Amino acid sequence: MSEDSNKALVRRFYEEIDKGNLAAMDDLVAEDYIDHNPPPFGFATGREGLKQAFALFLKATPGHHRIEDQIAEGDKVVTRLTSFGRHEGELPGAPRTGNEPKMTSITIHRIANGKLAEKWAEKDMITFLQQIGVMPPHGKPDIRVVPHLFF
Repeated sequence: MSEDSNKALVRRFYEEIDKGNLAAMDDLVAEDYIDHNPPPFGFATGREGLKQAFALFLKATPGHHRIEDQIAEGDKVVTRLTSFGRHEGELPGAPRTGNEPKMTSITIHRIANGKLAEKWAEKDMITFLQQIGVMPPHGKPDIRVVPHLFF
């Protein structure tokens, strides 16, 4: 696939997620998909684990993604994006708040045989966790929480 086709595949991936169309993952994502930064909730591996994770997040924080930038080289696409949602359902350890979290991330997808095969991501999880009430706001450290982040 061309680099432009690879970028279009990643854009379609986020568009289908935003529609809640998890069935599209069968066409867009390899069955043996590798997520190097999976959520810590014990989901299955591969494409099925990705679908499980998105089902949880779509229910708990429905919203959308905005692609800010994309760069492609060879079989990899780097996407800088912002995710928007509303915390309408429970996430493990985080009861519903009704807050509207926003999270930025930089994600690298590797494409093989016309499907997403592998992913690496750097996400602003601290801000997200603060926005859904799991961590104290910036500048107000909670000594009960902070030591656990480093050990």
